[in-house]
Amino acid sequence: MIVWLNGTHGAGKTTTSALVQQLIPDSRVFDAEKVGVTLMDITPPLPSTGNFQDWPPWRPLVVETARRVLDYTGGTLVMPMTVLVEQYWREISAGLAQHSIPVRHFVLHADQATLRGRIEGDTVMGPSSFRLRYLEPYAEAARTWLHSEAEVVDTTHLTPAQAALRIAEAVKS
Repeated sequence: MIVWLNGTHGAGKTTTSALVQQLIPDSRVFDAEKVGVTLMDITPPLPSTGNFQDWPPWRPLVVETARRVLDYTGGTLVMPMTVLVEQYWREISAGLAQHSIPVRHFVLHADQATLRGRIEGDTVMGPSSFRLRYLEPYAEAARTWLHSEAEVVDTTHLTPAQAALRIAEAVKS
């Protein structure tokens, strides 16, 4: 099984995924961003798009990597990864379905002011204009398709531990 944690920057995906992994037996965290980083290391570089998710190889490589890891280890993969383009989510979820891999898709949500405050106040990564640029695309995806495709966990007033507990309980039920 895959527990996919979606949502924009500042929603708490990375922190929450580590906590979810601790609550679900036989689970591992797989950050699909590492697939994008691998593609970014190709030289000469792939055509510039501004986001590795726009590269056509990224989506099937995420599916294939997840499938291979699950074939090797079994259990559950907890995947913290923002996917705001509906077509990309459809490609990934269809690819996983072709391999009969069940997916529980969660969106960690917070209101725009909370997200902005978290990004601007981030003491680990620091304030980031890159991360702030995704607030409006997230809001648009949430309005148009994302919230209807996933189980929404509003993290505005939750700690990461509380969000993780809600997700783990939902997965176990």
